[in-house]
Amino acid sequence: MDGQHFLCRDCIAHGPAANGRERCPNCGSPRLLLHRELFDLSVAHMDCDAFYASVEKRDDPSLLDKPLIIGGGQRGVVSTCCYIARQSGVRSAMPMFRARKLCPDAIIIKPDMKKYVAVSRQIRAMMNGLTPLVEPLSIDEAFIDMSGTQRLHKAPPAVVLARFAQRVEQEIGVTVSVGLSHNKFLAKLASELDKPRGFALIGVEETERLLAEKPISVIYGVGQVFNEKLRRDGLFTIGQLQQLPAETLIRRYGETGARLARLARGQDSRTITPDHDMKSVSSETTFNKDISDFNELSGKLLALSERLSERLKDKGIVGGTVTLKLKTAGFKTRTRARHLMMPTQLSSVLYENGSDLLAREIDGTAFRLIGIGVSAITEATGEDPVDLLEPAVARRAAAERAMDRVRSRFGREAVVRGKLYRPSPASDIQPEGEDQ
Repeated sequence: MDGQHFLCRDCIAHGPAANGRERCPNCGSPRLLLHRELFDLSVAHMDCDAFYASVEKRDDPSLLDKPLIIGGGQRGVVSTCCYIARQSGVRSAMPMFRARKLCPDAIIIKPDMKKYVAVSRQIRAMMNGLTPLVEPLSIDEAFIDMSGTQRLHKAPPAVVLARFAQRVEQEIGVTVSVGLSHNKFLAKLASELDKPRGFALIGVEETERLLAEKPISVIYGVGQVFNEKLRRDGLFTIGQLQQLPAETLIRRYGETGARLARLARGQDSRTITPDHDMKSVSSETTFNKDISDFNELSGKLLALSERLSERLKDKGIVGGTVTLKLKTAGFKTRTRARHLMMPTQLSSVLYENGSDLLAREIDGTAFRLIGIGVSAITEATGEDPVDLLEPAVARRAAAERAMDRVRSRFGREAVVRGKLYRPSPASDIQPEGEDQ
């Protein structure tokens, strides 16, 4: 299209833009999108703004103007925090003791995952009303492919997405930021440009120019270790990557170099897949006091294995690889994995394999966190296949399923394994889980 187009994010007025326009000609709002490719782009990334904190502030208006951290305990980490707390330097995944020092006035609330999941499902249902091409990334973000929907919605994707963001804010009570571009990499990058309550675009014409000034670390898959290696090689910005031939990057960094060469120029051929498979499910807990004793650690591991098993059963899935996660008092992470003969969702199998891995790590080291997870996720098809191979496992599985039936009728505390039948220390933080 020749010339710029405008879209008002308040009244949703849109059309050709007059030169120098800064406000909506219809309602006078300054929340105006101006772009030459405004009505040509169709790949979007939607991200809820400080999701957990936003839900809590929605439910308790007295928190609106206060710094809020979702987390818990002296030894836990920040799950998320509101933008007021972020002004003090608080960030997600930051140790709670540090967050408290940076923002001593913050109100701290433990995560309520059941509530957050319910809100997420409401938003996801609204997305699915826009297009079947929705690829969830986590509880609070997703890719959306709006290609070919203009006839259905009688409006370009940008207009439909602006209406969607407005509707989420009005009906759900949380805000979202939208990035719109011509591929997934750039759409996700765009959604970070104007947070919170943002809407940003990256067009084809401006792609390489806009990327050139960005640090290489914005490229997905470039972690801290690899980024440090690039910095030692004198590479700091995407613009520097753009100046190097692809052959040079491939020679230096192999297949990763080829990917860097493509993404540095804004080339991303990945499609949005609505049947995006869950990669892993895990559950972990952080202690207020470091633990080195095997028996005490294994007790925590059993409780986590039961929680993980419950989630796998609720989702109707099984995992083929068990992973143990430990974090030392010095914040060094150890992960140990074991591939199973048959995928499982049984807590007894999860615990036994996790406990074997744990025993190998007991060397006097004190740990501040323990977790267990499964990957190689597939759909459950009935009885655990391992039941058919090992009679002892089959007996334990039958007992576990009987216990599940009792708990479903009378509550989780109706049956407690002997190893867990003791009051939990008050210092423990409620275990948290993660789906990816």
